[in-house]
Parts: sequence; C-alpha cells; structure tokens
Amino acid sequence: MKEPTHRILLNELLQFDDLSNVKIRFNLMFRGNWSPVDFFKNADFEALLEGQYWNYHRNKSYKEGQINLGFIRMNEPDQWLLFHVGKVTKDLNILKGMGYEYETLEEYSRFFGRLIIRYKNKHQNMLRKAESVIDECEILQILPSTFESDQFPGYDKVNLSWQDLRRVIKKDNWITALQNQKGVYLITDITNGKNYVGSAYGEQMILGRWKAYVKTGHGGNVGLQKLTFNYIKENFRYSILDIFKSTTDDKVILERESWWKEVLLSRTFGYNEN
Repeated sequence: MKEPTHRILLNELLQFDDLSNVKIRFNLMFRGNWSPVDFFKNADFEALLEGQYWNYHRNKSYKEGQINLGFIRMNEPDQWLLFHVGKVTKDLNILKGMGYEYETLEEYSRFFGRLIIRYKNKHQNMLRKAESVIDECEILQILPSTFESDQFPGYDKVNLSWQDLRRVIKKDNWITALQNQKGVYLITDITNGKNYVGSAYGEQMILGRWKAYVKTGHGGNVGLQKLTFNYIKENFRYSILDIFKSTTDDKVILERESWWKEVLLSRTFGYNEN
C-alpha cells in the first residue's frame, strides 16, 4: 500500500474523545531483545503484553481505568506497529513486574498488526501521555493483512535465530527456496563463537535438515547432542555457505562441507566431531 499523499494523524483514525485518559507506550525492547517486532512475528503475545503492562522500580505506568496503546518498533527508523489497545481494570500494586489486569478494547483489534505509524522519539521516556505526542504520530499505512516480513531474502542473506527458523520453515516461499537445493550450511553459537558446519543432500535437502533442527535442536549431530534444547533455542543462528542444484553429485557437497570445516576450524574449535 502506498503512503498517504497527505498527513493523517493517529487520532483521526482512532478518535479518542478524552486524550487525558490515554497513554502510549513505544516499546523499544523486550526481554533484552532490541528487535521487539520479532516477538510479534513469533506470536509471543505474552511477552508483548508483559512489556506493555510493566512497572519499573520507581513509578507506576498507569492508573485504573486508563486506556493505553502499545506500539513496537519496527526495523525501519521511526516506524512503529500497533499491537494492542487496552484498558487497565485493576492495579496489582506491583513494581518491577507486570503490574495490572486489563481488558483489550476489541473495537480497535482490526488495526492490531496492521497499523504502522511514524513517530520520531525525542525523549528517554517511552511511555507518554497521549496529549503530548499524538499530534506527532503520523499514519504511514494500514496493511491489508497482519504484518509479517518473512520473504525469502536470498541464499546469501539467510541469517536466522532458532525462533526465526521455526517460523519461516512453514512459509511457502521458504519451503520452495530450500526443498530443492542441496548445500552446506553454518550453525553459529552466539555465546562463544563456536561453529558447526553441515551438509544437506537427502530428502527435502536444506529444508529437510533444518526441519530436523527445529524438531530436536541437534538434528542427530553428535557434537550438538551434548547441548540442551533450550540452550540451542536461545543461542544458535543458521546461515548458508554454499548451494547446489538438486542434480549435483552428493560427493561434491561432502567435499565442500569438509573444506568449510577446515576453513572455519569447526573440528578444532567448534562442534564438528568428524
């Protein structure tokens, strides 16, 4: 959808009558992750709502009866995605935690995951009174369907966390790209820099191997079986080193796998044990 040709402000769409009873939270980070839109793509709404209704150690975020809007920062500068509009129904009197019970205002739910605004933040405080910022919130677009950004980026640009891998492996464009390509792939442990080099040439090729990692974490690899599934989920990233046509002889794939193991020293310092 093209951007509007004239400036449309947020409340022209949402039409709150009493802005003095509305607050807006611009969520920059959740649980240490500076890409909060990942939580939306992974449908981790528990984490999103925990962040939305969080109280810090000194000040409470809301009062009972107050309406709040939840936006998450997207990967483009100054762009924010609406994921929640709610009303506080009870103050739980909790600091340094999720401090409220709430109800979702369903009349706005058709915009969740679809409404993108432009807002340039100029303050450290990301929880703002609507009166002070709503005239700076410009509607960029309303997506025709719920936001997702999982188009296959090209083999040389694949760089996925385990959570990303679990999600995209079900997408048609990823399935098409991976199920007919043999290849050599790289798994990187972000906590210590250790690598694992693997090859894919069997049923469903790269797709088949990566499905195994989604299912078990280790995919049957001896060097990875020593790690817990939770550790793998939190710390592994997946990328592609080489791709080959499905008709390529398997010996070529295995030779390239061995070459990459030597180059990346994944037998000496990584998780490869053969």
